[in-house]
Amino acid sequence: MKVLLADDHRLMLDGIRRALEDDGGFEIVGETQNGAQVLPLVGQTSPDLVVLDVRMPNMDGLQCLEEIRRRHPKVKVVMLSASTTPDLIEEALRRGASAYVLKTVDPTDLPSTLRQVIGGTVFSTVGATEASTSSGAKAAGLTDREIAILTELASGKSNDEIAKELWVTQQTVKFHLTNVYRKLGAKNRADAVRQAYQLGLIQRPLGDD
Repeated sequence: MKVLLADDHRLMLDGIRRALEDDGGFEIVGETQNGAQVLPLVGQTSPDLVVLDVRMPNMDGLQCLEEIRRRHPKVKVVMLSASTTPDLIEEALRRGASAYVLKTVDPTDLPSTLRQVIGGTVFSTVGATEASTSSGAKAAGLTDREIAILTELASGKSNDEIAKELWVTQQTVKFHLTNVYRKLGAKNRADAVRQAYQLGLIQRPLGDD
């Protein structure tokens, strides 16, 4: 996956690059700390995805987002921000962002999030707090085991891989997935993952604390 990174903080750029390089499934085709350079770089490098800071100098991130979606509709854009303001999140998604990722997100979660975005899943906020995860799970009626399976599902694992990871049978995984679909009103795996992110249920694999 070809990715272009745009953030006005060098440390943030370095952290994202390391997370993606460690994963091994991404090619960083360009980086910039200047909003005015984003569109020219998109044209020059033809990325699959742009990871874009909301606040950029010389050209605002939301404006960049809108222009990317208008000029390069096949390029997906993930907005990156420290702000949890609902109006800002809504505006980013309205302008065509495929995800809104908080800068508090666990870096190890970023590769799986970007893969889901390329696969067509649209997220709201990724990187929510543990408190919001707990309340979201309670509201949806999900158990800890169901959240664990959703977390593995979001990383792209098959039922067999999830079963081996969690030391359960494939039949048990299928049973829990049936319950997850019913509780979330989800149509399929991708829909369940999308709703889980929107509810703030998935932020990092259980046991990483």
